[in-house]
Amino acid sequence: MTTTEPMAGLIAQSAFDGSRLRVILLLDLYDGAQEQFLEAYEHMSSKVASIPGHIQDQLCQSIENPSQWLITSEWESALPFLTWVNSEEHIEVVRPMHSCVRDTRSMRYSVLRETEPCTELKARSGLQAQVRVGDGVARHALTFTVKPGSESKVAEHLIGYSSPQARLDGNTHLRRTSVFMHGNRVVRAVEVEGDLPAALRHVATQPEIRAVEEAIDPHLEQERDLSDPGSARVFFTRTALPSVHHVRADGPEPAGLRRHALYYPAVEGQGTELARFLSHQDEAAAGDPDSPVFTSTVFQRDDIVVRMLDVTGDLDADPEWALGIKGAGKAAELERLLDGAAVGVDAPLNSERNLNRLLSHADMLPVTDRGAVDS
Repeated sequence: MTTTEPMAGLIAQSAFDGSRLRVILLLDLYDGAQEQFLEAYEHMSSKVASIPGHIQDQLCQSIENPSQWLITSEWESALPFLTWVNSEEHIEVVRPMHSCVRDTRSMRYSVLRETEPCTELKARSGLQAQVRVGDGVARHALTFTVKPGSESKVAEHLIGYSSPQARLDGNTHLRRTSVFMHGNRVVRAVEVEGDLPAALRHVATQPEIRAVEEAIDPHLEQERDLSDPGSARVFFTRTALPSVHHVRADGPEPAGLRRHALYYPAVEGQGTELARFLSHQDEAAAGDPDSPVFTSTVFQRDDIVVRMLDVTGDLDADPEWALGIKGAGKAAELERLLDGAAVGVDAPLNSERNLNRLLSHADMLPVTDRGAVDS
């Protein structure tokens, strides 16, 4: 596959650089649950050992407080981990552990440097190539579908709610929430400064958010009960749309940026390659002064890819920049990875008519885009 080499721009996040991933899970167990937890862990570890891309796990117990445990795992890259942690199998495998755990905190890091490995590990590669430069903001999204015919009602609820208290403490707060719809599919993206899981847990307890969640519950195609921690956990796992790449053009933020989200249904099994392709294209766009793209975040789960852009000017001024296919052969590359039947475009994308049709179809309906009131 031909891709554009990365150019200038500040890459804050990428799951596509081939670097190994270290996942750290801090757990606080209920008193007396240690043996039950250990049994559940042994079952989980036997399952995860067979997952492609998994290298190893370690289970550790605090030498100071026996209720505090640590699980570390190493993966060949972020991609197989994200596939595993958001899968139905993972939901079932870790379910027995939840009754043992009072609190958890998950952290994910790509490996940047390491000491000289021992002989049998010297062939292992996958270090992060260079330090990433970001703005201290973590990005995450959820995607779910609503019952056909209820789209306008759901949009009303998602537009009309009051903004919650967004600050958790001096270091962590919700900075921005953007909601888009494509047919009956909803995408809710958030930006958090500080600890993403802690901020999401905090915001979920706010009365404004609880009210809007209850209001849209009857319209969801996938039933849930957010008052039940187990049901809530399964829902948020199944609807997670992880951010796999974020890039920002160098220099000060221009005035008048507009936020858009584009929906790209991939050919079955090609979601990761489509997300990789768009991410490389946006790296090139971030380094090109003629590009209207100032920031891009690519979200991907299975064969669902969403690309959220902050752009200058009108999105349709140059459909190739907008769709992420600027450059020779890029339209054909997107055509190979995109489910043409799902987007209603079955002819070559290099015609102006079909480019405009695809852009019109991919451009999601903006529902709300709001900054935190106390940020």
